[in-house]
Amino acid sequence: MAQKRDYYEVLEVHRNASEIEIKKAYRKMAFKYHPDQNSSDPQAEVKFKELSEAYGVLSDSQKRALYDQYGHEGLQQQMGGGFDFSGSGFGDIFGDLFGEVFGGSGSRRRSAGRAGESLRYNLEIEFDEAVFGTQAKIKVPRYKSCDTCQGSGVEAGSKPEVCPTCKGQGQVRFQQGFFSVSQACSTCRGEGTIIKNPCKECGGSGRLREEKSLSVKIPAGVETGTRLKLVGEGGAGSKGGPPGDLYVVIQVKEHPFFQRRGNDIYCQMPITFAQAALGADLEIETLEGKEKIEVSEGTQTGDLKYLKGKGVPHLNGYGRGDQIIELIVVTPKNLNERQRELFKELAQEDGDESTHDHKSFFSKVREMLD
Repeated sequence: MAQKRDYYEVLEVHRNASEIEIKKAYRKMAFKYHPDQNSSDPQAEVKFKELSEAYGVLSDSQKRALYDQYGHEGLQQQMGGGFDFSGSGFGDIFGDLFGEVFGGSGSRRRSAGRAGESLRYNLEIEFDEAVFGTQAKIKVPRYKSCDTCQGSGVEAGSKPEVCPTCKGQGQVRFQQGFFSVSQACSTCRGEGTIIKNPCKECGGSGRLREEKSLSVKIPAGVETGTRLKLVGEGGAGSKGGPPGDLYVVIQVKEHPFFQRRGNDIYCQMPITFAQAALGADLEIETLEGKEKIEVSEGTQTGDLKYLKGKGVPHLNGYGRGDQIIELIVVTPKNLNERQRELFKELAQEDGDESTHDHKSFFSKVREMLD
């Protein structure tokens, strides 16, 4: 008896190949070596069976683990001899492969009820609404279940009839070489039933268009790109299938004064030359009103002040970020005569030495303005 080739070699994959890579390799090679595609090659059937056996083992995590540890002989002993492909996913991929090749939709009958589609709604909100949360009213165009026929698509007093072509199976079988291949029934489109008396309200679809009004709770701390999932608020399912979901995607408007950086709020505050030199107690805008900050003597452009806990709440968590204030020293323009004289005196006192001590510089400013 000829020695069996390594299953990984048969499928031309690495030993650490993923399930997806194994499935992809099998689909490609099974189509290539299918006997009906190679009627003149007597080895095609042997090759195809070898591929099928390899895939039956490597697509099953339990069998693959045994094979990796014990090889061919050990696998047969552990499994009691022989291989059972019925639970390995072999049937699924076989149906997928030949359903695609011959125009079908797979070997399994389509379920009577199909889930509704999931929907996306883009919602633009204000900056402070994103920070503190809000309740938004939206209107979503979607499909709803037809009230007249309760989503069945059938006129009152009637019911779906068994498809005469597939006898209610939703699929038809035909012989393809030595294989029996299934594809979706074209008469009932895989449903297994046909509607001879469709509902006049929905035309037999079981669904109608509507614009649904919803109230959406926006939690504090959302930002642009945050997705909120509303379960069951998508399109209605058909034939009794469950509804889809609605995803509300947040877009936050820019604020004229504040910028968000993570959970911190950043802003700039201009201060005068005198305030920077002498220090000052000032008021700064926050999202909750005005707050006092202390500007230290000798403040430079770019110095930062922090207001703890005045930033953005942590989404689905505890605590808040900070408000970060960047101080910008503004050079005075359009000086009056008195101001001009004072700055001339200051310049004379300071001289042209670029290395002059800053503390003595600011003390001179204080003396001139007192």
